[in-house]
Amino acid sequence: MVAQEDLLSVVREIMDKFAYRTGLSSEKAPRRYLWTDAFAVCNFLELHHRTGEEMYMQRALVLVDQVHHVLGRHRDDDPRIGWISGLGDQEGEKHPTKGGLRIGKELNERKPGEPLDRYLEWNRDGQYYHYLTKWMHALNRVSQITRNPSYNQWAIELAKTSHARFTYKPPLSERKSMYWKMSIDLSRPLISSMGQHDPLDGFVTYNHLQAVTSKYDECVGLKSEIADMASICERMEWFTDDPLGIGGLLCNAYEVAQLVRNRYWKRTSLILDLLRSSQAGLEAYLSRKPMQFSADHRLAFRELGLSLGLHAVERLRELIYEKPDLFSGEHDLYSLTESLLRYAPLIQEIEGFWLRPMNRQANSWKEHIDINMVMLATSLIPKGYLGF
Repeated sequence: MVAQEDLLSVVREIMDKFAYRTGLSSEKAPRRYLWTDAFAVCNFLELHHRTGEEMYMQRALVLVDQVHHVLGRHRDDDPRIGWISGLGDQEGEKHPTKGGLRIGKELNERKPGEPLDRYLEWNRDGQYYHYLTKWMHALNRVSQITRNPSYNQWAIELAKTSHARFTYKPPLSERKSMYWKMSIDLSRPLISSMGQHDPLDGFVTYNHLQAVTSKYDECVGLKSEIADMASICERMEWFTDDPLGIGGLLCNAYEVAQLVRNRYWKRTSLILDLLRSSQAGLEAYLSRKPMQFSADHRLAFRELGLSLGLHAVERLRELIYEKPDLFSGEHDLYSLTESLLRYAPLIQEIEGFWLRPMNRQANSWKEHIDINMVMLATSLIPKGYLGF
């Protein structure tokens, strides 16, 4: 494992290479991908915090601008032009997220009436709800750190647009459901099934946006959208044995605990549900002995999502011991957190594995190099994404 004193230089090298490769700090044409860029923004914010170098703040802000001007507009190979929201140039500049944001996939979206090819669909563009929530999170972090409400307002606009288009009420049902993937202009679903954790991501993210928004403008908020997501989340099961999914549950648990700490929210039952599901998922995942596989048979970004989640558990423990009055009587919360910390050695095992140069020669690393690089950096400096 890399020595602590060398950690910052490792992360700087990773993120500097990412910035150059994707056209953020070079003359290359910008190559933007929404999920990766959301985590990258948080990494640059944390590098600015740790080094004091203005360059990293500027990279975070330029990256936000690039994402909006690339993924908020139609593709170069699309006959449509301009903002995907349909707004004119001036209004689009003021409201760059009002039409949502493209994924950034290599191939254009499936045309209306074109049959679904499930393998090909993974490489086709469109909009993913769970990518949009990651971008909302990144914009909210920028707003908190820069104290500029514009970024939070863009996140709110993105939340309202995506919620209106991704949620729907099925026939003969009282509860709304969600589409997993929508077309670039959000006019039609591309994948009609619902992502298992999409409602949870939306519910937690909306509440964080609402908490920050109330500091700027009490009249603007997401109360109806939060109520919708709370309804969809009822009676849902969160269990997954996917490492990235488990990591997401753990991050969400910590984010809910932050809301409790900030006295925005009093309920802790959701934290318990997420921790229980995560523990069961970890046991199922580790029963396959995944750490024994070679690099070619492992996906770095999924494992690093898990290590990020375990970092969140470490911070959760600090939080509940720091504010015992807010979590008094929640003995299950204390015991579950301590139980999950038994898996903390996985953090160094996963990070150490992917820090070894020989493992980054594997095809599984090279085929997903941008997202792998950024997720490794995020796991090494998790505070940028997880917050305080």
